[in-house]
Amino acid sequence: MDILQDPNLTYLLLVAGMVVAVLALAAPGSGVFEIGALSLLILAGTSIVVNEIPINFWAVPVLLLGAAFFVLSVKRPRQWIFLVLSIAALVLGSAYIFRSEDWWAPAVNPVLALVVSLVTGLFFWLVARKAIEAERARPRHDLDALVGTIGEAKTAIHTTGSVQVGGELWSARSDEPIPAGARVRVLQREGFILKVEALEQRNS
Repeated sequence: MDILQDPNLTYLLLVAGMVVAVLALAAPGSGVFEIGALSLLILAGTSIVVNEIPINFWAVPVLLLGAAFFVLSVKRPRQWIFLVLSIAALVLGSAYIFRSEDWWAPAVNPVLALVVSLVTGLFFWLVARKAIEAERARPRHDLDALVGTIGEAKTAIHTTGSVQVGGELWSARSDEPIPAGARVRVLQREGFILKVEALEQRNS
């Protein structure tokens, strides 16, 4: 556990856990992202508690301010100042999230904080913009026409899951568990969630 005493590694584990958690929210049902996020966050939390790494609580509002600027940058993509302010706040908050022996010195390497903030910030900005563009472009066709169509379960489906129908990926649910890869029929559309059943069940 000596390696976990390094605040830089703890910071990386914390960021990786949050990134995977966001991916889990974006693609629910697989279980892989959920387990990965939980494992990384538990490991980061264990490092903080066991090694008694002190937290600069003033850095938390700075990180939240960076998140707020990030939301504005997504909604107003032509105003780059919001993205710049978001990255700057994330770098500052990340570098000082943990206390060092000298109050003025960052515990996390500023270069590491800059690289991580830039990579994750730009990645999620691009993903968020693409999601907004896709949402605005949809729907341009009759969504109720999806009922009765055949698709493929991209993940295991029960209370949650994903299915590909008509060349598009949809959130889906079913009354009975359906394994990934199974052919499914759309029974009902509930907003942007499709209720499906395994095609074999209908034919049996």
